Amino acid sequence: MSIQSVDAKTLKQWLHDRSEIALFDVREHGQYGESHLFLATSVPYSRLEFDAARLAPRKSVRLVVYDDNGSGVSIRAAKALVKQGYQDIYILSEGALGWKNAGFNLFAGVNLPSKTFGELVEHQCHTPRVTAHDLVKMMNDEDDFIVLDGRPQSEFKKMSIPGALCCPNGELAYRIKSHVNNTNTKIIINCAGRTRSIIGAQTLINLGIKNPIYALENGTQGWYLNDFVLDHGKIAQYAQPKVDGEILAAAEALLSKFDISLISDEQFSVWKKDESRSLYLCDVRTAEEFAMNGLPGAQNTPGGQMIQATDQFVGVRNARIVLYDSDGVRAITVASWLKQMGHDVAVLQDGIHSKASLERPQINPRLGLTPIGIDSLQEILRDNSASVLDIRGSMQFRHAHLLNSIWAIRPRLQEMIGDTSKSIVIISDDPALTYGALLELEGSGLSTHLYEVEGSQFPKELQTTSSKVFPPDSDCIDFLFFVHDRHDGNKEAARRYLEWETGLIAQLDEDEINLYSIQ
Repeated sequence: MSIQSVDAKTLKQWLHDRSEIALFDVREHGQYGESHLFLATSVPYSRLEFDAARLAPRKSVRLVVYDDNGSGVSIRAAKALVKQGYQDIYILSEGALGWKNAGFNLFAGVNLPSKTFGELVEHQCHTPRVTAHDLVKMMNDEDDFIVLDGRPQSEFKKMSIPGALCCPNGELAYRIKSHVNNTNTKIIINCAGRTRSIIGAQTLINLGIKNPIYALENGTQGWYLNDFVLDHGKIAQYAQPKVDGEILAAAEALLSKFDISLISDEQFSVWKKDESRSLYLCDVRTAEEFAMNGLPGAQNTPGGQMIQATDQFVGVRNARIVLYDSDGVRAITVASWLKQMGHDVAVLQDGIHSKASLERPQINPRLGLTPIGIDSLQEILRDNSASVLDIRGSMQFRHAHLLNSIWAIRPRLQEMIGDTSKSIVIISDDPALTYGALLELEGSGLSTHLYEVEGSQFPKELQTTSSKVFPPDSDCIDFLFFVHDRHDGNKEAARRYLEWETGLIAQLDEDEINLYSIQ
């Protein structure tokens, strides 16, 4: 099967022709985050085959890959995708450079379609907001208010507004009645920056909650920039769910307002057999709920994150997305936002009691290798009988790595091993990276061993070292340096991030704005 090329102007037409298309930026995450196409999904070559099957489940989908200039890793990625059975592969001519030279914008940051959507919602809906100073005044005046943090528990633990409670945006419809029982109570939704504050506040407004509702302008970053103290390490506890007739009626109203289909198992089965369309089955509940009784082949896409980072779960534009829950309100609420983002979305009528399922390919990331233990690794290190390649993230390597090990990443793996005849030991903490590296080494003829690091630290029996400068920043193509320390005390980075976020709309062209339909 031949791999074709597509020029920037043709790709631009494809991205807006309403037919299915997957656009994969196959550079590493740091490279992607510095400058990429608006509708691109980050699928780094280092983890390509592992993620592609989930992000683009239909092998006949029109799939375009690109890199910096069209002559680098995109060619290898396209060939790898053909090996995986993809049938309609294109490489963007001259890559991101060709896109820019054709007069189209490139964007910094991540999750652009979702973050831009949040900014557009505020502009269109005029979502009420309060500043950090406004909130401090409420605290000092002992107003009747509650602060709900719309982020996941892990982000809440890192830093939070004093007195805030954790209630991710996807859980608001399900739990708001447990948090607030007085219609006079002011509700303030916050996140780390802007978009989840906006979406969370507007979610409650759209549900018809009668309380005064506000987004906290600029979230925890705005709080910190105004020299107010954040809490750190606070353990999140969700309020008990409470779904009453009022919330159910509000969810039904969203179905009607946004023309969202409730589909039966029979309809899902028809779509499942349709080989001309891609189909995603998404559980919008919490990870804990999904682990108990998620439907076969479904992805866990916690509701707030599904809205905030849709491209991390769905890699095909104009595909069918089917959501489900256990309560009849969360999936509908999330669907109402995805519909306004331009997605073809429906809700599974029977929720977790449905018989719907999808076949997900089973991947053996170790390719049959049995990981070696500490004793075997120590013997190899003593004998210097193998090249030790650490393929974990560059920042993990800086933090701690084995003596005499080398940081490696898949796009540069072949040049790093060169013409060595030594055995290879791969150090990994991620099955996706393991799979990519072992596929890259296939056919090399080298004896390969795998040592898996569990958690974030090596066992104390292994001697490690650290470095603040190795690998050098220029080599850390997997790490996005763009305002990476905005939550770690760098006020200038926080300011630049907020300026970036509020400046997104101005970078859009008419086609990109028309992707959305906000009501």
